[in-house]
Amino acid sequence: MQKEHTHAHTEHHFEASATVKDVVLGMADGLTVPFALAAGITGASVSLDIVITAGIAEIAAGSIAMGLGGYLAARSERQHYFAERSREEQEIRKVPHRERAEVVEIMGHYGVTKEECAPMLAGLERNPEAWRDFMMRFELGLEEPNPTAARKSALTIALSYMVGGFIPLFPYMVFKTAHAALAASTVVTLAALFLFGYLKGRFTGTPAVRSGLQTLAIGGLAAGAAFGLARLIA
Repeated sequence: MQKEHTHAHTEHHFEASATVKDVVLGMADGLTVPFALAAGITGASVSLDIVITAGIAEIAAGSIAMGLGGYLAARSERQHYFAERSREEQEIRKVPHRERAEVVEIMGHYGVTKEECAPMLAGLERNPEAWRDFMMRFELGLEEPNPTAARKSALTIALSYMVGGFIPLFPYMVFKTAHAALAASTVVTLAALFLFGYLKGRFTGTPAVRSGLQTLAIGGLAAGAAFGLARLIA
């Protein structure tokens, strides 16, 4: 008798979390902005000490500004969620017939008929909170944000910006001349942009090499534009 071997089918999915998005945001800006600043100041023929001091000051200010921006964005998202939830609660109380029609319409997109929705509607009407949460999820596509998301987002973006910022600045701490440091910083920054994009692609499930080249191109163009403006101003 032949034995049948059944193997559990495992599906691998990746959902880009808020943390990954915050790392991408902070690191991308951290790699380009301090590099452009240091390169622009180098073009003005100043000493290495001035470049390093200005670079560190920019990293400190940039990380605080980016972190604060992430914090406010996460707070706004949470406030928006609760405002919409309050509106849904009012609609369920005041116009339940319209909300029932919306449930039927939503389920219709999944091939569920109006008659088949009847038991579901009865269950939701017995539990207004579940009805509210159903509408939030399936009508508005909103889920309650983590209460600690704002602080976590701020810290993640700020730290990522700092890490990214010290990569192009590090050669200025090692080399003895500003022009040698600029050449090394350019190579290091472009390599870091490609590696960052490559790893981002691996984590998100997109083609890693293509992601690396795209990040390199976008970051390189941004840094080049900022460098050109800095040189014009200097």
